Amino acid sequence: MTIAKKLQPHLAERGVEYKVLTHSPTPSASRTAESSHISGNRIAKGVMLKDESGYLLALVPASHHIGLDEINSILGRNLKLATEEETCTLFPDCEVGAVPAIGAAYGLDVVMEESRARQPDIYFEGGDHTSLVHLSGEQFGKLMDTIQRGQFSHHQ
Repeated sequence: MTIAKKLQPHLAERGVEYKVLTHSPTPSASRTAESSHISGNRIAKGVMLKDESGYLLALVPASHHIGLDEINSILGRNLKLATEEETCTLFPDCEVGAVPAIGAAYGLDVVMEESRARQPDIYFEGGDHTSLVHLSGEQFGKLMDTIQRGQFSHHQ
C-alpha cells in the first residue's frame, strides 16, 4: 500500500521531501522499529486523545508510553485515550493502529514530545502496518513548526 490518501497531497502541497519504506507487517510502532532496525526514538507514534474540547494527536517516540497526567498538566486539559472506533472515524484512509504523525492532514491539533524536535530524521506510519514515511529532521520541523511541545512520555 502507498501512504494514506489524505497524507500524500498534504505533504506534496507543502513541498516536503520524503521516502516510503516498506517492512513486514507489525502490530505496533515499537515492533515496527524492531522489524525495521530503526531506533524507536526515531519513530514518531501518534496517539489519539480526547476531552470535552475535542480530539488531539499526541506524538511520542515509539519506544515511549504517553503520560496522561503530564500532558494534561502541560495543556490544562482532561484528556484520555480516544477509542479505536473514534480513531478510525478520524483516519478513514488508515488501518487500525497505523495513525500517521501528521495530524494537520486530518484537521487535527497536534502536540509533540519535545525529544521529537531533536532527531536528525523521523519515521512514522504511512497509514498501514507495512509502510513507514521517512523525513529529514528539517522536513519534519517544517511540518511541525507551530505545534505545542512538551515532555509527557516515558520510556517503555
